[in-house]
Amino acid sequence: MAGADWVQAVKPSTAYEWNSDQGDWNVGPVERGDGLHVVALDCGAKHNILRHLTQRGVRVTVLPPDISTDAIMKHRPDGLFISNGPGDPAVLDYAVNPIKGALGKVPIFGICLGHQLLGRAIGATTYKLKFGHRGGNQPVKNLDTGRVEITSQNHGFAVDQKSLEARGGIVTHINLNDNTVEGFRHKDLPVFCVQYHPEASPGPHDAAYLFDAFMEMMKTKKPVTGARLKQLQAMRE
Repeated sequence: MAGADWVQAVKPSTAYEWNSDQGDWNVGPVERGDGLHVVALDCGAKHNILRHLTQRGVRVTVLPPDISTDAIMKHRPDGLFISNGPGDPAVLDYAVNPIKGALGKVPIFGICLGHQLLGRAIGATTYKLKFGHRGGNQPVKNLDTGRVEITSQNHGFAVDQKSLEARGGIVTHINLNDNTVEGFRHKDLPVFCVQYHPEASPGPHDAAYLFDAFMEMMKTKKPVTGARLKQLQAMRE
């Protein structure tokens, strides 16, 4: 997988609107984003991520990842979402560049490959794991709350912690099996992301509060704080 670009095989060829919510699969109350508009860069997006966004009342426009920042901003988004996808993030400059251009212009949330691309966009590096993380019972510690979340994962690359912190990234989540970075936020910018899958269906649902945090960040246009993440997690419990 090192050096492989599989996003080209799964990305959409054109923009499209997403309208389906979670239906009977929704669990618990959610933070509403009624009237907000999210642009999602689809690198191979899991549909349940888009359902989580729609469930919260936002309009979702999905774009291919090899698009310019100007083309993204023409949609006048309240938030930018970067999806999961296959392959090595180190060779996806065409996806990193539009994200880099959007930094500071719009709140950004990323999942899995989106987490890695966001890391690269702020100047961090990525590397291939010796053993990839696969399965639905991976323990991740939320450093802001002190809670351990049981997560669903499927990735073989990670963001380098030292290079991330040197560029203003604050590690928020750590994998308890190998201490690799599982999430970060930025100290100055409204940016945060996780390596695992909070949208996993049928579960676990431990991390669905992250979508609520994205809704709030789009409303405030400010970076999400560790204290607020702790509150949002407690509210869902």
